Amino acid sequence: MSVSLKPLTVEEFLVWERQQELRYEFDGIQPIGMAGGNSTHSRIQTRLITVLVNRVGPPCEVHGSELKVVTRTRVRYPDAAVLCGANADDGDVIQPTAVFEVLSPSTAMTDRRVKPFDYASVPSIMVYVILDAELAEATVMRRSRGWEEENSAGLQAIVPLPEIGIELPLAAIYQR
Repeated sequence: MSVSLKPLTVEEFLVWERQQELRYEFDGIQPIGMAGGNSTHSRIQTRLITVLVNRVGPPCEVHGSELKVVTRTRVRYPDAAVLCGANADDGDVIQPTAVFEVLSPSTAMTDRRVKPFDYASVPSIMVYVILDAELAEATVMRRSRGWEEENSAGLQAIVPLPEIGIELPLAAIYQR
């Protein structure tokens, strides 16, 4: 028996996904299962969240990858997010000021080429930070008349993030 699947709307996806045991992102047409990570990705994500929690102050708060960001046509789970100010939804969807993604080989193309457009459609997002999983390297995209891209590399690099009131030292994330 074949099953015909029709494309979902964001709203239909959210209803469906909340009933699932596993997490799924939404690519604008269909659910995409969230792949498991590896120890390098997990290490960087954990250190990133620790640094953010220790540096970000009120009115901002740090969230891990458990909460969704709904863009115009997609649903994403960033590796970390910082929310400053009130949130329109008190459930599993946030409207953050900053989003962070840790690159992995399977998601690098999407993180670098698709997600900047997705996150640009969310008015609250002022900065998008991409962290390399292998090198001490950060790509920062700031909202302006589009995204303005800045790159920082090396353990001595400190990434200014005035949008959330902190500086992010790459050594704290990458140094063992």
